[in-house]
Amino acid sequence: MPVTNRQIRLARRPAGPVRPEDWARTEEPVAAPEEGWFLGRTRYLSLDPAMRGWLDDRPSYLPPVGLGEVMRAGSIVEVVESAHPDYRVGEFVTGTFGVQEYVRSDGRGTHRVDPALAPLPTHLGALGMPGMTAYFGLLEVGALKEGETVVVSGAAGAVGSLVGQIAKLKGCRVVGIAGGPAKCAWLTGELGFDAAVDYQNEDVRRALRTHAPDGIDVYFDNVGGPVLDAALTRLAMHARVVVCGAISQYNNEQAVQGPANYLSLLVRRARMEGFVVFDHAARYREAAREIAGWIADGRLTAREHVVKGGIDDFPETFQMLFRGANTGKLVLELG
Repeated sequence: MPVTNRQIRLARRPAGPVRPEDWARTEEPVAAPEEGWFLGRTRYLSLDPAMRGWLDDRPSYLPPVGLGEVMRAGSIVEVVESAHPDYRVGEFVTGTFGVQEYVRSDGRGTHRVDPALAPLPTHLGALGMPGMTAYFGLLEVGALKEGETVVVSGAAGAVGSLVGQIAKLKGCRVVGIAGGPAKCAWLTGELGFDAAVDYQNEDVRRALRTHAPDGIDVYFDNVGGPVLDAALTRLAMHARVVVCGAISQYNNEQAVQGPANYLSLLVRRARMEGFVVFDHAARYREAAREIAGWIADGRLTAREHVVKGGIDDFPETFQMLFRGANTGKLVLELG
């Protein structure tokens, strides 16, 4: 049995960007699982922009991570010891186990994943929370209709890349907004987007006039800030703006920048709606089956940006999200 469990804990609340001193590295003994529990070794950690919001002590859809607590994170663990009737040694399990090498669980809030269905990191991406977020955010909240024009920001990220592909599968025109020529080329090449806007090197408002000449029917927002403002000026009549995230605002030391062009919602009789994917939990299996079918048929590309390392590499790997250094779903694989 392993002896020591290494962990990453929240040492202090960040002010602006997260810094190395905001984390604490700790160790504790590993205890054998009692009856009805299992012990798992962490194989893959999910890194997501939403994790930055969990560090702030303010009202949100989840309580903030407490000072001194193990950092909250989704992960896939391999069962290494079990006294649980439903979990066997060698099986892989996903859950919100946190940033630590070993976990003890009674199975609540977890489910087994099948590596034969898809590579394990894909169960944290297209078949995990990003996939569920893209699916329900676009199809339920965005109320997508065939033939519409969809624009998605953060389009080369875990959620955005899936949003655009699902919209194409549903017969829509898709424009992705991403940072840098390489990401934009990936969107229009491998993923089949109709157009891409490089917000780092283009005037976004002007580019949207070119690529969405009849207006935007669904704008799926992952970034907020100036990109959201630009998109609001191009809304079609009865457009839907889906508020998924605002990564451009998460590290602000000042107040979050709200939409300056919100009156476009009035003029275009549009709506802007936020959502939390947990509200659709009862239908996760339905969505996962459809997404898995698209992957198996070669109609949807699931891309994971896997960084290999150890638990100590979490803080630096997490920062990749805010430097735009990842393409697709960011995962830390623990050796």
